[in-house]
Parts: sequence; structure tokens; C-alpha cells
Amino acid sequence: MLLAAPLSRYVGSLRSLRQKWQSHSESQRAAGVQVPLTERLIDVFVRTWDLGFIAFGGPPVHFQILHRRFVEGNGGKEKWVDEQTYQELFAICQGLPGPGSTKMLFCLVLLHAGFISAVMAFFIWCLPGAVGMYAIAVGVQNLSSTLPLPVYALLSGLNAATVGIVAVSAIQLAEKAIKDKISRILIIFGACAGLCYNTLWYFPALMVIGGLTMALWEGWLYSQVQRARRAWRNRHRHPVDSEVATSNDLEMEHAAPATTERNVEQPRSRKPVQAAGPSEPTETALRSSRSVDTEVNTPQYHRIRIRTGVVILVLFFGKGKLSPPPLALDLFASMYLAGTVIFGGGPVVIPLLRSYVVGPGWVSSRDFLIGLAIIQAFPGPNFNFAVFLGALALQHSQYSTVFGAFLGGVGIFFPGITLAVAIQSFWHVLRKRRSVIRFLRGVNATAIGLVFTAVYRLWQIGYLTPDHSAGQSLANDPWWLVVTTISYAGNAWFGVPPPLSIVIGAVLGLCWYGAVGR
Repeated sequence: MLLAAPLSRYVGSLRSLRQKWQSHSESQRAAGVQVPLTERLIDVFVRTWDLGFIAFGGPPVHFQILHRRFVEGNGGKEKWVDEQTYQELFAICQGLPGPGSTKMLFCLVLLHAGFISAVMAFFIWCLPGAVGMYAIAVGVQNLSSTLPLPVYALLSGLNAATVGIVAVSAIQLAEKAIKDKISRILIIFGACAGLCYNTLWYFPALMVIGGLTMALWEGWLYSQVQRARRAWRNRHRHPVDSEVATSNDLEMEHAAPATTERNVEQPRSRKPVQAAGPSEPTETALRSSRSVDTEVNTPQYHRIRIRTGVVILVLFFGKGKLSPPPLALDLFASMYLAGTVIFGGGPVVIPLLRSYVVGPGWVSSRDFLIGLAIIQAFPGPNFNFAVFLGALALQHSQYSTVFGAFLGGVGIFFPGITLAVAIQSFWHVLRKRRSVIRFLRGVNATAIGLVFTAVYRLWQIGYLTPDHSAGQSLANDPWWLVVTTISYAGNAWFGVPPPLSIVIGAVLGLCWYGAVGR
């Protein structure tokens, strides 16, 4: 009790000092004064230090966390970017290969505090999960060929709960993104088309198709359809009403397609899902005379120059011309290629990495699925799975497993972040073009549809048994559907956090083993 009063005064003094420092930094940014690097690093560390430990649930959940923290400013904290900037960054990160949520965090910090701060945030974000996955890889190396039966039940429960969490996130992202009928159609298109085929070029092709469709619809086709509808109505109207209809039609001709459809496609009256996930950039925001920099403290000196972006692009594509030496750099080349061609984030990386590391015999199918089940329960980016695979790939070689983990992580993260930084250097020019905004709206909607595809793919390989260590459908036992339902309902309707939902799934898996799995 004697320490209570001094301790409370000490904590209060620290809070007061932190608030004064934050207000001082904000006033400097508002005045256009460059904040010293040390202050920027401290600010970024205070806002991001816990993300590597609490960001469970994969990219869909990560985007919501980043939105709440840096756009909404939860807890009365400073807002780093506005909604429009966030939406545009989301479209860029989803439209480029690599880890979507990692690129998003990197770009947010890059805009707010500069490149060095963004690199620090990247390590804060990735290191906890990467260290954990490396430790798991070391443990897996010492496992026997057949795991204990409770372990299979535990891993299956983790997978089933993860499916529920990803399904919640997919629905929340979709409801946030749907602004009109065409965006709804593109989400359905991405979800359905993604189920039908799976190869390197397919997912980026789907997103390009979605972007072109949106650009064509809002740029030309919608106005043609509206003009044809008005002409048809005028032919069948009473002559007295034609003058009124003509005056109304003249007013409607100048309405934006997105705005018109938004008035037609009103949401159904129900309690909205509290999702802070991204939505598409709209032309209404584009026409606004208010610039992003007047609403958000985003100094110009934190932008990447176009010349730097060109150099990065040249180095990025030139790297692909190098011939990789045997095993160590063969591993790096495979991970680098995966990071270059994977669109759709962590869930999409699963089948591709399976062919890259299980096919050549570097990692067994059983070990691959063990890591897959565990990465779903780990915080941070799902691309940390490459750290696990890299360590296992070099376990029987002359190289250290730490070196393999390093190669796997760097190889898969580097391409996407490099491209995101390069494109961001051009973005302040590209964002002024309406066709680019329309294209990104379509890419965004189609990419969200691919999240529903990830739900199905995880469902199809989530059930592990000694006889099916390569994975089978969770539908083979109704109990896993129960686990998925509990995970979904708990998170969507009762606000159960994703980490707790995944732990509950693991416990329910062990309960299944105790009841019928022996």
C-alpha cells in the first residue's frame, strides 16, 4: 500500500509526458516542420510495438486492426491517414503480389514517418511470429514420422476455428466494400471464379479483369445503358409527362455512376457489422477539392521520388535474370518467385508453396500441414510460414537452419514490399486520373472476393489424421463444422476476439479426441 501512491503518481507523470510529446509532434507536423527521426521512431514504436503479438486471424483481420488504429484513431490517438488514402493503399497492396497486410503497414508507416521508421515497423510486425515459427521448425525436425493422435485433433481444431474467423472477415470486408451493384457483382465474380481454377497467372488475371470491368462500366458503359433506358421510357410515356421527364433526364446525365447506383442499392435495414476493413476509393472522394495532405498530417518529404521508384522497379525485374546456385539460393529463388507471383495474401500462398517445397522433397507433406495449422494460430503475417519452410528445407544440408529461415523470410517478403514502395512513388500522380481510381475499385472488389475462395481452400485441407497427413476436408466429420460455426458465431455475434476463438477451437479438437477420436 505504501508504494501505491508514488507508483500511481509516477505512471501519471509518464502518461502526461507522453501526451505532451504527442501534442508537440502533431503541432510540428501540422506546421510543416520535419519531426526529428528519433521522435518519429518513438512514435511508430509506441503505435506498433504490440501488433506482432495481437494480430491474429490473417490478412482480413489485420486490415481491420490497421484501419481501427491508424484511420479511426481508436483510443483518442492520432490518425495517420484518412479513409480515402487508406482505401487507395489497400487497392495498391491487394493489386500487387506479396503479403497484403505487411505491405499495408509498411506503406502506412512510410507515409507517416519515412522509410527508416517503416523498416523498423516491418521488423516489429514480423519478428515475433517469425521467431515462433522457427522454434516450431526446430521442434518438428525431431518429431517421429507419426504424431500422437491428440496432436492431430488439436491441429484440426485450430484449422476449423481459423476457417470461421476468415469467413467472418470475408463477410465484413465485403459488406464494407459493397457500394453499388457492380461492386457486388465483382465480389461474387472473384469468389466464384477463384474456386474454379488455381495457377500462377490466374488470380492476378481475375483482378485485372475486375479492374477493367469497373473502369469500362463507370467510364462509358453505364452512361450508355442509362441513355438507352431513358430513350425507351420516353417512347412509352404520355406526351404530357415527356417534358418533365426530359428535364429530369438532363439533370441525371451529369450524375456519377457510382453515386447513382449507390442511391439505388441501399443497404438492407439491419444492424451493421462493425468492420473496419477497407472499402474502395470512390469518385466522390476524388472530386473533392480537399487534398489528402490538408486532412491528414502526411508530409511531402516522406514520399518516395519517382526516380527512386524507377530504379527499384529495374532492380526488381533484373533480379529475375540471375541464375540461382544449388540448394540455398534455389530455396531463395523459389521463395522470391512465390513472393513475386502470389496475389491475394497469405491464404493464396498455401497451394503454391506446397508445390514449391513439397514437390522437390525439401519438406514432407506432413510437416507442411503441421506448419500450416500452426501458422493460423500465430499472430502477424501468414507469410512467416516461409520462415518455417526455409528452416526445414536446409535441415539436411551444410547450411544452418537459421540461414534457411532467413532466406525464406527475405525471399518471400522482399518482392511485394519493393513493388509497393515503387508504385507508391508514382501514386500521387496516378491518383489524379479517374480511370485509375475506377480500375482500383474493381481490383479491390475482386480481391475481396478471393478471400471467400481462401475459406473454401482452408476447409478442404484442414482435417488431419495419421492416414491423411496431407490433409482432407473438414466436412468428413460433422464435429469440425460445429467448431467452425462456434468460431464464426462467437466472433461475429458475441465479439469473441480471434485469438480466443482459435484457442477454443483447439480445446474443442481435444474434446473430440476424448469423446470419439481414440
